[in-house]
Amino acid sequence: MIDLCNCVRLKMHIPSVHFLSILLMIADGFTVKGPSGPLVVPLGGSVLLPCSVDSLSSLEDLEVEWKKSDSQTLIHLYQDGDIRPEVQHEDYHDRAHFFTENIKHGNFSLLMKNVTVQDEGQYTCTVHSGQESGETVVEIKDVEFLMVSGSDELISVYVGKNVTLNCSVDSHIPPEHIKEVSWKKRVENEYITVLLYQNKETLLDSSDERYRDRVEFFSDEIHRGNFSLRLKRVRTEDKGLYMCQVFAGHLSENTTVILEQLGFSALHIMVLILCIAACGCAVIICCLIYCTSQNTEKPVKTLGYLYVFLPNIIMFVAFVLWGVTEGFLYETILCCALCLLRPLMLIYVAPYSEKASGLTVLTELVMFTVVYFSVLFRHTWETVVHFATFDKAVVIVVFGLVLLLCAIAVVLWTCEVEKGAAFILFFLPTLQFTLLFFTFGSASRAGFFVIVLFPMFFFLTWSCLFDIEGGKKSCVNLLNITSWLIFMLIMNAVIAYFYVTSMENEKDVAGWTCTAVFLQVLWMIAMYIGLLEDLEVPYRTFLYVFGSVGVVFIMAVALMTELILKTVNGDRALGDLRVIVYPSEGVFTFTVLIFIMFKPWITSCLQCRQNVQRPADTSANTQQQNQEHQTAVEDHELESLSPASEVTREQPES
Repeated sequence: MIDLCNCVRLKMHIPSVHFLSILLMIADGFTVKGPSGPLVVPLGGSVLLPCSVDSLSSLEDLEVEWKKSDSQTLIHLYQDGDIRPEVQHEDYHDRAHFFTENIKHGNFSLLMKNVTVQDEGQYTCTVHSGQESGETVVEIKDVEFLMVSGSDELISVYVGKNVTLNCSVDSHIPPEHIKEVSWKKRVENEYITVLLYQNKETLLDSSDERYRDRVEFFSDEIHRGNFSLRLKRVRTEDKGLYMCQVFAGHLSENTTVILEQLGFSALHIMVLILCIAACGCAVIICCLIYCTSQNTEKPVKTLGYLYVFLPNIIMFVAFVLWGVTEGFLYETILCCALCLLRPLMLIYVAPYSEKASGLTVLTELVMFTVVYFSVLFRHTWETVVHFATFDKAVVIVVFGLVLLLCAIAVVLWTCEVEKGAAFILFFLPTLQFTLLFFTFGSASRAGFFVIVLFPMFFFLTWSCLFDIEGGKKSCVNLLNITSWLIFMLIMNAVIAYFYVTSMENEKDVAGWTCTAVFLQVLWMIAMYIGLLEDLEVPYRTFLYVFGSVGVVFIMAVALMTELILKTVNGDRALGDLRVIVYPSEGVFTFTVLIFIMFKPWITSCLQCRQNVQRPADTSANTQQQNQEHQTAVEDHELESLSPASEVTREQPES
């Protein structure tokens, strides 16, 4: 409708423009030139209204007048050799600029700034010089405007709810002619695409993976210029600044919306409650076990199993809810798996266990290996799906070998062939590296080193383990154990290095590295227990409390801190909870391994300390006994000197 009106108006004014031009050409005086046609101006921009003459005989008595034709509003006046701003209409103050330096060249053009919609229409430039005069008409046909408006207030929403971010387009351009509308979110120093509308289509695949399947336009409102964004299932990382940018022809405009305050959702509150409950259960049951330790053995065992499983099951549920609301897939699966499997290690070190059974440690290793390799296989498959058939086949074969070796190891250990099971488990690190290098495309030389040379170095350490006599204190044992431990620590450092270098483009490289290192520590203790029989776990009470209370506290506090900071700041503090959960469990597992390996020497050191304290205690007891004896003798002498004693002594003589 607007274009039709403009066309009609143009047809009405064009004949008058040509008629005036013809009159000026045949009239006495000079010819005033204007533009060849109507002008189109962007809203808020600047436009030059042309007005000039070919020649000017004299500058004396020169007068140039610019008026708006329909209202005869005076826009600018040059008179008596100077401009006259006092007679200028107030709407054009500081908006109409006259080039006085070009007057001598016959140029009387006017520069109009900050053009508004009301500036549409015809403008007349009249030039008087002595007895000569002339004029030209300039028309601003259209003022192209593009106005984008959003929300002036900060938006608040509860996590898990839906929210609408407003973006309305006001323009003379029909919505179907708008080329592009993009919603972007500022993350650190860059903008990521939230949703894109282009060429009359909504491009869902262009959205960042954090917003896919959670954002949409209101399709029924687009024809009205409503490009508001609907954000579903709000997360804490959604907090921040959003920009709606609109492109229409050569025009572009944007508006910003700030999602500021995010309240705790019901699931968030449940996560906090579960973390507090896990810590409370660990402390309360620990106190109950201590108080009932003097009673029969059965209640202690019952409380002991409850002590091992209940806090970890609660943390498992907390991590599941965390994964539903905030966490990502690999973090959630691996943290949940650890919560379910770590009670096996706690049972191994439990004080009420008559004999530590290495089968529990092997079971934890096998089950965690299956979970870890399954997650890594899924991550690998996303990468190699576009690779050659050979690479896909290698990945499938490696994953199949892992499952097969784990099954064989369990069978051998159940049949009490612990050394055979340990030999089968020996190949797990190599398979892990093979899958790693196929996943992240590491260099071929590094792959050759890992697949070929890495197992050879591991075989060299077996001589150290086979020469160890379990539980015996000797220099040879100490040398072999120390050598094997140092080599294992070096190889774990190599594993961490290869993970960091191979996954440098991955955002969760720290989480993967911590998980891999923990798997190696778990593998070390399973290998040591499998090769050496009849091992005893010393200081079980300390290890039991450390693993049952300390590690649970660390996991619960880390999860609560991450949840609270993420809700307040909108960004995760740690980025991946595996960097806290797995190192804490790794320290506990490694402590168990150290206590088992160096038990004779640790026990000997403690006995020496007790022997040093014992002579001092003995001398103190002897001195106290001597004092008591001397006191008794003095009392006896006093009694012998009393009158009652003398009478008693004289009675036999009488």
